[in-house]
Amino acid sequence: MTMKQETIIPAFPEHAQSDGGVGRIQTALRKAREEFGPAPASEEFGSVPVAEKVAPLPPRDRFPTSLWSTLPICEPDARQLNRNRIVTTTRSDPAYVAFDMLRTKVLQLLRQNKWDTVLITSPTPQCGKTLVSLNLAFSLANQKDCRTLLVDLDLHRPQIGALLGVRDAPPLEDFLAERIGAEQAFRRYGENIAIAPNGRPVTLAAELLQSPGATRAVRSLKPKLAPDVVIFDLPPMLANDDVAAFLPNVDCAILVVAAEQTTRAEVDLCERELSQKTNLLGVVLNKCRYAPEKYGY
Repeated sequence: MTMKQETIIPAFPEHAQSDGGVGRIQTALRKAREEFGPAPASEEFGSVPVAEKVAPLPPRDRFPTSLWSTLPICEPDARQLNRNRIVTTTRSDPAYVAFDMLRTKVLQLLRQNKWDTVLITSPTPQCGKTLVSLNLAFSLANQKDCRTLLVDLDLHRPQIGALLGVRDAPPLEDFLAERIGAEQAFRRYGENIAIAPNGRPVTLAAELLQSPGATRAVRSLKPKLAPDVVIFDLPPMLANDDVAAFLPNVDCAILVVAAEQTTRAEVDLCERELSQKTNLLGVVLNKCRYAPEKYGY
């Protein structure tokens, strides 16, 4: 049964460098609702009741063959991350608060529904979906009991490697075609997050994403790396059919839209397609330019 959840979360306000805190988030949320219209009461992100008792997570290395400890370890350059607006690692930019709020809501719904794979997409390019994917992944990594994987499946225009400063990433086509394993595709960024950047664009991406080999490769991640959450960064939905090709491999999806760029028609079209084929966790409103007063935290 497909569960549709609609929300508008200001993931990356335009003035995040100078204005931060809960007040900014609440004002941006109000402005967003004025622009896009309120979501139906039954479809708000928070309308799904959180279970009174969340089941405890299983032990981290619950599979005896886990390769987690053998993955190569990378030390991210803090200055490069800050330049590229990946703010949930150092938490020096107040914009991290919005991502932490997103993380908590996502994690509660995943645990409540026993889901662990999340697809992130947008209607069109330049909505900021890759930055949302990275910031959400690193925010999840701050949760020490949560092991997170992030996979760059924007195969036409891979960006995660460049944003992290990775120059020697293998082509993920080789992983999806089962020519290399997870231990070659992923690298660790700390104790509980591993990322698979893509070193080379793929021309026939949709064909690869819906191939039996890609399905087997994705399914191999659980027994090999024992993740609690796997995030897949996919291309914009209206640019090609890659998202439609890969949707059967995930439990749920998040749609990232850009304020003053994404149209209501685009949001409706993408919401409808996603909710027909998977569980739509919510809609993240990115690039808010509202600068409310600072709050006291």
